[in-house]
Amino acid sequence: MKRRRNLLAGATFVGLLAVLGVSQHLTAKAAAAQAKGGVQAPRFEVDPFWPKPLPNHWLLGNTIGVSVDSKQHVWIVHRGSANLGNNEKGLELTPPTTIHCCKGAPPVLEFDPAGNVVGSWGGPGQGYDWPDSNHGIWVETNGTVWIGGNGPNDGLVLKFTREGKFIKQIGSKGVKADSNSTEHFFQVAKISIDEKGNEAYVSDGYGNKRVAVLDRETGAFKRYWGAYGNKPNDENLGRYNPSAPPAQQFRNPVHCAELSNDNIVYVCDRVNDRIQTFTKEGKFLKEVFIEKESLADGAVWDLVFSKDPQQKYIFVADGRNQKIHILDRASLEVLTSFGEGGRQAGQWYGLHSIASDSQGNLYTTETYEGKRLQKFVNKGLAPVKERYTGTPRATGTK
Repeated sequence: MKRRRNLLAGATFVGLLAVLGVSQHLTAKAAAAQAKGGVQAPRFEVDPFWPKPLPNHWLLGNTIGVSVDSKQHVWIVHRGSANLGNNEKGLELTPPTTIHCCKGAPPVLEFDPAGNVVGSWGGPGQGYDWPDSNHGIWVETNGTVWIGGNGPNDGLVLKFTREGKFIKQIGSKGVKADSNSTEHFFQVAKISIDEKGNEAYVSDGYGNKRVAVLDRETGAFKRYWGAYGNKPNDENLGRYNPSAPPAQQFRNPVHCAELSNDNIVYVCDRVNDRIQTFTKEGKFLKEVFIEKESLADGAVWDLVFSKDPQQKYIFVADGRNQKIHILDRASLEVLTSFGEGGRQAGQWYGLHSIASDSQGNLYTTETYEGKRLQKFVNKGLAPVKERYTGTPRATGTK
């Protein structure tokens, strides 16, 4: 009898192991199928050693523009000495208060793919008005560099060669808000270039409340529009209220206007916490709110598309919440977000602008007290397991 009970127990145990094995196999198979067919998004790790230390004892000020050119060189524009305190610019003081540190770098810096500074220029010169507060940078395939300005007197955009030789000034200084002007801007945030269409999209911006489209060569105004494709006006909308009906005009600043491969214009309506999309002619298509409860300086600061031909993903720089949101471009659904506020590698203090190279690596700049450029390496697609993943550490760190 005892032997029989042992045999039955053994058989039951073996049966349980078999069932457990089948269950584990099915679970693993289901997980694999889910990972294969479920939601995926690009994953990134910070490169804490990029860029390399700046030469000449240079420091960055508010770093408020980034672009990647056809050579995969990374360009930034920053505000240099104007944003360095006396403790930071000892070499610039009279007499110098230090032997080796520090001074503001030239406003425009060019980095090669390894992170070395290979070009630098910018500032006041003959034949043009340098902005009181330079803001935004775009580099064309041919090397033409566009720069805006959002200072209290800035109503212009500038064009230079990649070496810093002046080409053209469009607009002028000393103007006021006029969102229907075809002669000048007011406090431009950024310029984006449509080389195929031979047009420039101006986020105009901090003073005006519109997207303006120019002839890329002549600088002539072609068209402009406000939120929902409405005729823009300069009415003060007051403080943003997330519970109120959506504002029928952009709030300052209109911080970006980016054209996709399929000719949709994506506009960063920063303080309204939204992206609005349009045809190239300014016809409204749809909108999405990002972190809609965000107050103060807003959640939608800049965006860039993924590098696949379909541009499946949008990466949104959120300087209020110190995150990058990854959106599915077709649905405008936020799939996941990463990053947090801080001063360590992979964190931000004033996340401002974002760009991408041909490999899908991301580059970000920081304003306020961040004052730096960072690189985030594209590690390929991965299943989305969490809505928010925190600081993207480098491989081997905890």
